[in-house]
Amino acid sequence: MDDKKPLKGAVVLITGASSGIGRATSLVLALAGAHLLLVARRVDRLAGVAEEIQSKGGVAELFPGDVAEPGVMMAAVEACVKRFGRLDVLLNNAGAGFFGSIQQTTEQDLEFMLTVNFKSVFYGIKAALPVMDRQKSGHIINVASTAGRRGSPYVGAYCASKFAVVGMTESLRVELLGSGIDVSLVCPGATKTEFFAVARRRTNQHQGLVGPVESPECVAQRIMAVIKRPKAEVLAQPIRRKAFFVLNLLMPTLADYLLARLIEGCVGNLPADHSK
Repeated sequence: MDDKKPLKGAVVLITGASSGIGRATSLVLALAGAHLLLVARRVDRLAGVAEEIQSKGGVAELFPGDVAEPGVMMAAVEACVKRFGRLDVLLNNAGAGFFGSIQQTTEQDLEFMLTVNFKSVFYGIKAALPVMDRQKSGHIINVASTAGRRGSPYVGAYCASKFAVVGMTESLRVELLGSGIDVSLVCPGATKTEFFAVARRRTNQHQGLVGPVESPECVAQRIMAVIKRPKAEVLAQPIRRKAFFVLNLLMPTLADYLLARLIEGCVGNLPADHSK
């Protein structure tokens, strides 16, 4: 028996749709027949994604806006329901990066990370839930990061924002058991996008892409798979990174050491007996 959910005609709202994972996911879902509402700040980039989808016979509407601002996600959901009559999938994908040690991180840096990466997800959930409650169906997918499962040096504020997304998603998943609304967590790792180039920086000790690297198209395929067959969590990374998380649970001090050796600039901070 095929228990896949059909994508053809499914209404999907995607944040951060103008580039990276959001753009790749928009394209693959449109080709599968989904009807999309695309949300992002950069109007020209967003329009380019919509035009590409429409040129291939897909259905995509634009909703320019900054999801970190209160009220934008409520307006986006309302626009989606007005245009398509329903909302089947909310993909909270928008996010931003920040590189800096904890000592270098200001209160403003931390607030920026929490607002863009965490509060925007909360706003999206709050906007979508009443619609999905009325429908007695729906699927909320929150894109966090493997940085939300294990902290790394020089990205403490970013990790904090993604840990927050993980915790809220797990809480929501249990709260909605039996409601007809599915909740999924997707945790990409190092993904080859412009994310690292445009991230805010206070240090150059962490250059970004370390460890196994995935393409945004690969992550998009994983997201499409979880829409078809909802599951609690997807680590969109090779088995080596998954093994590292197991190691972190069993031997966190060893995991610390391996991260320090992996990320440029950390080895000089190691204790003498570990730096040989």
